[in-house]
Amino acid sequence: MSPTDSLKITMPTDREIVMTRVFDAPRRLIFDAWTKPQHVPQWLLGPPGWSMPVCEIDLRPGGAWRFVWRKASGAEMEISGVYREIQPPERLVCTEKWGPEWPETLNTLLFSEEDGRTTLTCTFLYPSKEARDAAFQTGMKDGASQSYDRLDEYLARLLA
Repeated sequence: MSPTDSLKITMPTDREIVMTRVFDAPRRLIFDAWTKPQHVPQWLLGPPGWSMPVCEIDLRPGGAWRFVWRKASGAEMEISGVYREIQPPERLVCTEKWGPEWPETLNTLLFSEEDGRTTLTCTFLYPSKEARDAAFQTGMKDGASQSYDRLDEYLARLLA
């Protein structure tokens, strides 16, 4: 897979954004790419010019996670959350918070594998339609598309 249009985004309810992408890799590897600190900074970067100098993951129910991105200019963005449910390699549920100005979301990631290909479905549940719409207007689609393309390339290198 490669082109950015391979990411499908829907809004099935007033409070949800659902992103779906198929990868040519086993779900165990994709689950690890989402949950292990040695993998996440390799691909979850959004637009070019950002790095992830902080990637903290305490992968257990009640465990926290925190990512900090840094742009070459020194600007930073931070995101954090708490794991609620972990069922390797098929399901991951966590909260997500982008700082005080954004509401917390509940994220559910499903990893389903068939014939060595994995469909990743990420559902982001917002507290309101307004919060969902505001988040979507931030460039979320482009950032996610670029990160998923980068994940696809990273998985291909790991499988080579």
